[in-house]
Amino acid sequence: MNILEQKIRAAVAQKRTALIPFLTAGFPDRSSFWPTCMELDENGADIIEIGIPFSDPVADGPVVEQASRQALSEGVNLRDTLDELRQRRGLFKAGIVLMGYANPFLQYGYTRLAQDAAAGGVHGLIVPDLPYEESGPLCEALHKADIVLIPLVGPNTDTARMRLYAKGEGYVYVVSVMGVTGARDRLPVQVVETMKRARSVFSQPLALGFGLRDPTQLAAIPVEARPDAVVFGSALLSHLGEGGTATEFMSRWR
Repeated sequence: MNILEQKIRAAVAQKRTALIPFLTAGFPDRSSFWPTCMELDENGADIIEIGIPFSDPVADGPVVEQASRQALSEGVNLRDTLDELRQRRGLFKAGIVLMGYANPFLQYGYTRLAQDAAAGGVHGLIVPDLPYEESGPLCEALHKADIVLIPLVGPNTDTARMRLYAKGEGYVYVVSVMGVTGARDRLPVQVVETMKRARSVFSQPLALGFGLRDPTQLAAIPVEARPDAVVFGSALLSHLGEGGTATEFMSRWR
């Protein structure tokens, strides 16, 4: 069992929802990013998703997009992030996932990416703009490095297409909305149907993301459709951007 699945299964066994914070590499700034990651790790993160800054983040809302642009302006890139991870390998209790776009990964080279990510203790990748039909070469390179490609499914993903991803490992990222990332006051009603459909197909744990800002949002989801894990990014980035701490934010969810 992949370590990412292990982390989520362990949380579920403890009768809690696994916590997956997302943080753009280099945010709030280069000097505080890694200490913030460690703070998330020390305050209950089961998995940490590190976003690789990109100039055209098509799946990201304004908060994540601004964090990405800020990081790029400070020279943060994929190579440096992987090198920093390598230097810190073994320090994190949480599983580590890189979330980024196909272009930087392709330019870096899939084989080199997989090797360097493995050297940095990365357990999974999420690539929002890489369709299943084009994912073969990356999956092959990652498999050799014991890294998994995490699929994204959403309200517009029918059951037949979900089955294409059903043999994967790690977890499945269920997108709550048809749109970009960003904290919302309430989750859309179609979340329940999407979660039930995903539950009928996947044996992997389900992580719900896009729009989460507060644990009370989960109360509206029936027990049988609730996720095994939650991903929060924009709300965390906004909190940190306003001067808040990772410890304060994580305390809402623990």
